Amino acid sequence: MRELLAHLGAYYAGYSTERITRPWDADELLAAVGLTEHAGKRLSMLSGGQRRRLDVAIGVVGRPELLFLDEPTAGFDPQARRDFHDLVHRLAEQGQTTILLTTHDLDEAEKLADRILILDGGRVLADGTAAELARQIAGEDEVRWTRDGRRYMWSTNQSTRFVFDLFRQHGEAIADLEIRRASLEDTYLALVRQAEAGQGAPREVG
Repeated sequence: MRELLAHLGAYYAGYSTERITRPWDADELLAAVGLTEHAGKRLSMLSGGQRRRLDVAIGVVGRPELLFLDEPTAGFDPQARRDFHDLVHRLAEQGQTTILLTTHDLDEAEKLADRILILDGGRVLADGTAAELARQIAGEDEVRWTRDGRRYMWSTNQSTRFVFDLFRQHGEAIADLEIRRASLEDTYLALVRQAEAGQGAPREVG
């Protein structure tokens, strides 16, 4: 793998700038994608998850300013998915690459994306952070608690203030407190209900 990345990286050497040195050093890149211990392996010896990490390494070896990822974790087991999410976070934190991710996995989109667009037939139905979309579309948070053996539930768009007032009023009598914030899944389902009354359901999250 090291030789492959070094060979591919050589094509980008002439595109270095004062801000970005290209290509990415092969050993540094292998470390970044968690493949250092497999650096000398042949491609045929890699697992499916390791090959997907190598795919990402090949995609970023030239330190692109824009990286497209289309359903990147399809077929991943939970550990490989978590490792890949960590990798995407590391790439984004370095601040030199803008990542455009297309996925049908709402949990993945909520974990990874700073900005989310929900599309239907090429039209943008919603645009914003997961929290913004939840507030605008899915609605209020759900607060649940127990007091004096009785179970209560309240919906509010100011859950922090509501809980503060709740404890100020009842103190230690409050137990089993839960706050369920509106999620991207709630947002999507709300859009589905809206779209069913119009021109079909949303299809992709980017």
